[in-house]
Amino acid sequence: MENEPTAELIRAQLRRLRVRAELSQEEFGRLVHFSGSQVSAVELGHRPLDRFFLARADEVLGTGGLLMSLLKLAERDGQPSWFRPWLEAERQAQQLRCYQPSLIPGLLQTENYARAMIRTDDMLAEQEAERRLAVRLDRQTVLAGADPPKFVAVIEEIVLRRADENFRGLMSQQVAHLIEASSHPHIAVHVIPADVGLHIGLTGPFTLARGGDGGWIGYLENQLGGTVIDKDEHVAILLSRWESVRSEALSRRQSIELMKEVVESWS
Repeated sequence: MENEPTAELIRAQLRRLRVRAELSQEEFGRLVHFSGSQVSAVELGHRPLDRFFLARADEVLGTGGLLMSLLKLAERDGQPSWFRPWLEAERQAQQLRCYQPSLIPGLLQTENYARAMIRTDDMLAEQEAERRLAVRLDRQTVLAGADPPKFVAVIEEIVLRRADENFRGLMSQQVAHLIEASSHPHIAVHVIPADVGLHIGLTGPFTLARGGDGGWIGYLENQLGGTVIDKDEHVAILLSRWESVRSEALSRRQSIELMKEVVESWS
Protein backbone atom coordinates (compact mmCIF):
# COMPACT_ATOMS: atom_id res chain seq x y z
CA MET A 1 0.00 0.00 0.00
CA GLU A 2 1.40 3.41 -0.94
CA ASN A 3 2.15 5.94 1.79
CA GLU A 4 -0.46 8.56 0.87
CA PRO A 5 1.36 11.79 1.88
CA THR A 6 4.45 10.74 -0.10
CA ALA A 7 2.35 9.44 -2.99
CA GLU A 8 0.55 12.78 -3.19
CA LEU A 9 3.91 14.54 -3.18
CA ILE A 10 4.98 12.41 -6.16
CA ARG A 11 1.80 13.27 -8.06
CA ALA A 12 2.24 16.98 -7.28
CA GLN A 13 5.87 16.92 -8.43
CA LEU A 14 4.88 15.07 -11.60
CA ARG A 15 2.27 17.70 -12.45
CA ARG A 16 4.67 20.56 -11.64
CA LEU A 17 7.49 19.13 -13.75
CA ARG A 18 5.19 18.33 -16.68
CA VAL A 19 3.72 21.84 -16.68
CA ARG A 20 7.18 23.42 -16.36
CA ALA A 21 8.22 21.40 -19.43
CA GLU A 22 5.19 22.90 -21.22
CA LEU A 23 3.77 19.47 -22.05
CA SER A 24 0.08 18.66 -22.14
CA GLN A 25 -1.02 15.33 -20.66
CA GLU A 26 -1.44 13.97 -24.20
CA GLU A 27 2.03 15.14 -25.28
CA PHE A 28 3.65 13.83 -22.14
CA GLY A 29 1.77 10.55 -22.47
CA ARG A 30 3.17 9.94 -25.94
CA LEU A 31 6.71 10.45 -24.60
CA VAL A 32 6.29 7.98 -21.72
CA HIS A 33 4.21 5.52 -23.76
CA PHE A 34 0.95 6.11 -21.87
CA SER A 35 -2.29 7.67 -23.02
CA GLY A 36 -3.26 11.16 -21.96
CA SER A 37 -6.12 9.76 -19.90
CA GLN A 38 -3.70 7.43 -18.09
CA VAL A 39 -1.43 10.37 -17.27
CA SER A 40 -4.44 12.25 -15.92
CA ALA A 41 -5.45 9.24 -13.82
CA VAL A 42 -1.97 9.00 -12.30
CA GLU A 43 -1.82 12.72 -11.51
CA LEU A 44 -5.28 12.68 -9.91
CA GLY A 45 -4.58 9.56 -7.86
CA HIS A 46 -7.16 7.47 -9.72
CA ARG A 47 -4.42 5.13 -10.97
CA PRO A 48 -1.68 3.63 -8.77
CA LEU A 49 1.85 4.93 -9.19
CA ASP A 50 3.67 2.75 -11.69
CA ARG A 51 7.44 2.12 -11.58
CA PHE A 52 7.79 1.95 -15.37
CA PHE A 53 5.77 5.14 -15.77
CA LEU A 54 7.82 7.07 -13.18
CA ALA A 55 11.13 5.78 -14.53
CA ARG A 56 10.17 6.99 -18.00
CA ALA A 57 8.92 10.28 -16.53
CA ASP A 58 12.29 10.82 -14.84
CA GLU A 59 14.04 10.28 -18.19
CA VAL A 60 11.69 12.50 -20.20
CA LEU A 61 11.64 15.31 -17.64
CA GLY A 62 15.35 15.07 -16.75
CA THR A 63 14.73 14.90 -13.02
CA GLY A 64 17.87 12.99 -12.11
CA GLY A 65 15.76 10.14 -10.73
CA LEU A 66 13.67 12.30 -8.37
CA LEU A 67 10.33 10.58 -8.94
CA MET A 68 11.72 7.05 -8.55
CA SER A 69 13.56 8.11 -5.38
CA LEU A 70 10.32 9.45 -3.97
CA LEU A 71 8.55 6.22 -4.94
CA LYS A 72 11.13 4.16 -3.04
CA LEU A 73 10.56 6.43 -0.03
CA ALA A 74 6.80 5.92 -0.33
CA GLU A 75 7.26 2.15 -0.49
CA ARG A 76 9.46 2.17 2.60
CA ASP A 77 7.08 4.46 4.48
CA GLY A 78 4.27 2.13 3.49
CA GLN A 79 5.88 -0.79 5.32
CA PRO A 80 4.28 -1.98 8.56
CA SER A 81 5.55 -0.16 11.65
CA TRP A 82 7.19 -3.33 12.97
CA PHE A 83 9.32 -3.66 9.82
CA ARG A 84 10.66 -0.11 9.52
CA PRO A 85 13.26 -0.37 12.34
CA TRP A 86 14.69 -3.47 10.68
CA LEU A 87 14.86 -1.80 7.26
CA GLU A 88 16.82 1.05 8.82
CA ALA A 89 19.13 -1.35 10.66
CA GLU A 90 19.71 -3.26 7.43
CA ARG A 91 20.64 -0.09 5.55
CA GLN A 92 23.03 1.07 8.29
CA ALA A 93 24.62 -2.32 9.00
CA GLN A 94 28.33 -3.00 8.73
CA GLN A 95 27.74 -6.74 9.08
CA LEU A 96 24.71 -8.90 8.29
CA ARG A 97 24.29 -12.55 9.22
CA CYS A 98 21.32 -14.57 8.00
CA TYR A 99 20.21 -18.14 8.61
CA GLN A 100 17.38 -19.51 6.44
CA PRO A 101 16.26 -23.16 6.77
CA SER A 102 13.59 -23.09 4.04
CA LEU A 103 14.17 -20.25 1.54
CA ILE A 104 16.89 -18.32 -0.25
CA PRO A 105 17.56 -15.18 1.86
CA GLY A 106 15.71 -12.16 0.51
CA LEU A 107 18.87 -10.13 -0.12
CA LEU A 108 20.13 -12.89 -2.46
CA GLN A 109 16.92 -13.75 -4.30
CA THR A 110 16.67 -13.28 -8.05
CA GLU A 111 13.71 -11.30 -9.32
CA ASN A 112 12.05 -14.47 -10.67
CA TYR A 113 12.54 -16.40 -7.42
CA ALA A 114 11.30 -13.47 -5.33
CA ARG A 115 8.22 -13.04 -7.53
CA ALA A 116 7.42 -16.77 -7.35
CA MET A 117 7.71 -16.77 -3.55
CA ILE A 118 5.60 -13.64 -3.10
CA ARG A 119 2.92 -15.04 -5.38
CA THR A 120 2.56 -18.18 -3.26
CA ASP A 121 0.27 -15.95 -1.15
CA ASP A 122 -2.92 -16.17 -3.19
CA MET A 123 -4.57 -13.53 -1.02
CA LEU A 124 -2.34 -10.79 -2.46
CA ALA A 125 -3.69 -8.58 -5.22
CA GLU A 126 -1.48 -8.15 -8.30
CA GLN A 127 -0.56 -4.58 -7.40
CA GLU A 128 0.42 -5.47 -3.83
CA ALA A 129 2.49 -8.44 -5.00
CA GLU A 130 4.42 -6.24 -7.42
CA ARG A 131 4.89 -3.57 -4.73
CA ARG A 132 6.37 -6.14 -2.36
CA LEU A 133 8.62 -7.41 -5.12
CA ALA A 134 9.87 -3.89 -5.84
CA VAL A 135 10.61 -3.29 -2.15
CA ARG A 136 12.51 -6.58 -1.88
CA LEU A 137 14.64 -5.82 -4.93
CA ASP A 138 15.30 -2.31 -3.66
CA ARG A 139 16.51 -3.73 -0.33
CA GLN A 140 19.15 -5.70 -2.21
CA THR A 141 20.91 -2.47 -3.22
CA VAL A 142 22.41 -2.43 0.28
CA LEU A 143 24.86 -5.08 -0.96
CA ALA A 144 25.81 -3.11 -4.06
CA GLY A 145 26.81 0.23 -2.57
CA ALA A 146 30.25 1.80 -2.36
CA ASP A 147 30.76 0.52 1.19
CA PRO A 148 28.54 -2.58 1.50
CA PRO A 149 28.20 -4.59 4.70
CA LYS A 150 29.85 -7.96 5.12
CA PHE A 151 26.97 -10.38 4.46
CA VAL A 152 27.17 -14.01 5.52
CA ALA A 153 24.28 -16.36 4.78
CA VAL A 154 23.79 -19.93 5.98
CA ILE A 155 21.19 -22.03 4.15
CA GLU A 156 20.15 -25.68 4.10
CA GLU A 157 21.01 -27.90 1.13
CA ILE A 158 17.32 -28.80 0.78
CA VAL A 159 16.64 -25.15 -0.11
CA LEU A 160 18.85 -25.55 -3.18
CA ARG A 161 17.27 -28.82 -4.26
CA ARG A 162 13.62 -27.83 -3.84
CA ALA A 163 12.66 -27.77 -7.51
CA ASP A 164 10.21 -29.80 -9.55
CA GLU A 165 10.53 -29.81 -13.34
CA ASN A 166 8.47 -26.63 -13.74
CA PHE A 167 10.56 -24.85 -11.12
CA ARG A 168 13.97 -26.12 -12.21
CA GLY A 169 14.85 -23.36 -14.67
CA LEU A 170 14.06 -20.73 -12.07
CA MET A 171 16.16 -22.54 -9.46
CA SER A 172 19.08 -23.01 -11.86
CA GLN A 173 19.11 -19.25 -12.34
CA GLN A 174 18.82 -18.70 -8.59
CA VAL A 175 21.65 -21.06 -7.61
CA ALA A 176 23.86 -19.59 -10.34
CA HIS A 177 23.16 -16.19 -8.80
CA LEU A 178 24.27 -17.48 -5.38
CA ILE A 179 27.50 -18.76 -6.90
CA GLU A 180 28.14 -15.41 -8.60
CA ALA A 181 27.31 -13.49 -5.40
CA SER A 182 29.78 -15.65 -3.49
CA SER A 183 32.56 -14.41 -5.76
CA HIS A 184 32.32 -10.98 -4.13
CA PRO A 185 34.60 -10.56 -1.11
CA HIS A 186 31.85 -9.07 1.06
CA ILE A 187 29.34 -11.90 0.46
CA ALA A 188 29.65 -15.48 1.69
CA VAL A 189 27.10 -18.27 1.32
CA HIS A 190 27.55 -21.39 3.45
CA VAL A 191 25.46 -24.52 2.96
CA ILE A 192 24.51 -27.00 5.68
CA PRO A 193 24.62 -30.44 3.99
CA ALA A 194 21.49 -32.58 3.90
CA ASP A 195 23.20 -35.31 5.92
CA VAL A 196 23.52 -33.06 8.97
CA GLY A 197 20.95 -34.17 11.53
CA LEU A 198 18.73 -32.06 13.76
CA HIS A 199 20.25 -28.78 14.93
CA ILE A 200 19.05 -25.66 16.73
CA GLY A 201 18.68 -23.59 13.57
CA LEU A 202 15.77 -25.68 12.35
CA THR A 203 13.53 -23.97 14.90
CA GLY A 204 13.35 -20.96 12.58
CA PRO A 205 15.09 -18.31 10.45
CA PHE A 206 16.79 -15.27 11.89
CA THR A 207 18.96 -12.37 10.80
CA LEU A 208 21.47 -10.28 12.73
CA ALA A 209 22.74 -6.79 11.93
CA ARG A 210 25.78 -5.09 13.46
CA GLY A 211 25.70 -1.32 13.36
CA GLY A 212 28.50 1.23 13.29
CA ASP A 213 28.51 1.39 17.10
CA GLY A 214 29.35 -2.31 17.28
CA GLY A 215 25.96 -3.29 18.67
CA TRP A 216 23.84 -6.10 17.24
CA ILE A 217 20.10 -6.37 16.71
CA GLY A 218 18.13 -9.33 15.39
CA TYR A 219 15.10 -9.98 13.27
CA LEU A 220 12.77 -13.00 13.40
CA GLU A 221 10.32 -13.80 10.58
CA ASN A 222 7.01 -15.60 10.94
CA GLN A 223 3.85 -16.26 8.93
CA LEU A 224 2.23 -12.98 9.97
CA GLY A 225 5.23 -10.66 9.81
CA GLY A 226 8.35 -10.29 11.92
CA THR A 227 9.85 -9.08 15.18
CA VAL A 228 12.88 -6.89 15.77
CA ILE A 229 15.01 -8.24 18.62
CA ASP A 230 16.99 -5.61 20.55
CA LYS A 231 17.12 -6.82 24.16
CA ASP A 232 20.69 -7.74 25.02
CA GLU A 233 19.85 -11.16 26.45
CA HIS A 234 17.79 -12.13 23.39
CA VAL A 235 20.41 -10.85 20.96
CA ALA A 236 23.02 -12.90 22.86
CA ILE A 237 20.92 -16.03 22.31
CA LEU A 238 20.71 -15.36 18.58
CA LEU A 239 24.45 -14.74 18.36
CA SER A 240 25.04 -18.07 20.12
CA ARG A 241 22.66 -19.83 17.74
CA TRP A 242 24.43 -18.23 14.81
CA GLU A 243 27.69 -19.80 15.93
CA SER A 244 25.91 -23.15 16.14
CA VAL A 245 24.43 -23.07 12.63
CA ARG A 246 27.61 -21.64 11.12
CA SER A 247 29.61 -24.51 12.64
CA GLU A 248 27.32 -27.04 10.90
CA ALA A 249 27.86 -25.49 7.45
CA LEU A 250 30.46 -26.18 4.81
CA SER A 251 33.27 -23.75 4.06
CA ARG A 252 32.75 -21.06 1.44
CA ARG A 253 34.67 -23.03 -1.20
CA GLN A 254 32.94 -26.32 -0.37
CA SER A 255 29.56 -24.59 -0.49
CA ILE A 256 30.27 -23.20 -3.97
CA GLU A 257 31.27 -26.68 -5.15
CA LEU A 258 28.04 -28.13 -3.76
CA MET A 259 25.98 -25.43 -5.46
CA LYS A 260 27.71 -26.17 -8.77
CA GLU A 261 26.96 -29.88 -8.32
CA VAL A 262 23.30 -29.11 -7.70
CA VAL A 263 23.00 -27.14 -10.96
CA GLU A 264 24.89 -29.81 -12.92
CA SER A 265 22.58 -32.52 -11.55
CA TRP A 266 19.64 -30.85 -13.33
CA SER A 267 21.26 -30.77 -16.77
